[in-house]
Amino acid sequence: MLTLTTPSADDYLQLIRIWESAVRATHDFLPEEEIQALKPLILNQYFDAVSLTCARSSTGEMLGFCGVHEGNIEMLFVSATARGQGVGKFLASQAIQQGAYKVDVNEQNPQAIGFYQHLGFKQIARSALDGQGKPYPLLHMQLNG
Repeated sequence: MLTLTTPSADDYLQLIRIWESAVRATHDFLPEEEIQALKPLILNQYFDAVSLTCARSSTGEMLGFCGVHEGNIEMLFVSATARGQGVGKFLASQAIQQGAYKVDVNEQNPQAIGFYQHLGFKQIARSALDGQGKPYPLLHMQLNG
């Protein structure tokens, strides 16, 4: 059974380990130098810019997390070892219940696109560059879009 908790800054190192394992499992289009450049930004800036929720197993192990800001799911990552077990759906469903209705997804991540489509998100726009101005196109998706 999964439970939701609100992580503290003390949990950020565990969150970044989950992030990295998830990115390595799903973002094969990102070169190593991009992953290494993103880690400190996420750790030192992005975590504090969103409302974070994490999913924990019945033993208390952190399996994934979601960050929401102004109705946008800014980050949703599940540990590579917990993929396919409903953790992402659990986190996304909770975020939606709390008012999230938008998400930006890397176009080169078809698994994530399918995941959000399955939850009812539809593409409403596309950007050629990601949030850092890098050439990783984003699909802007919205519920009932």
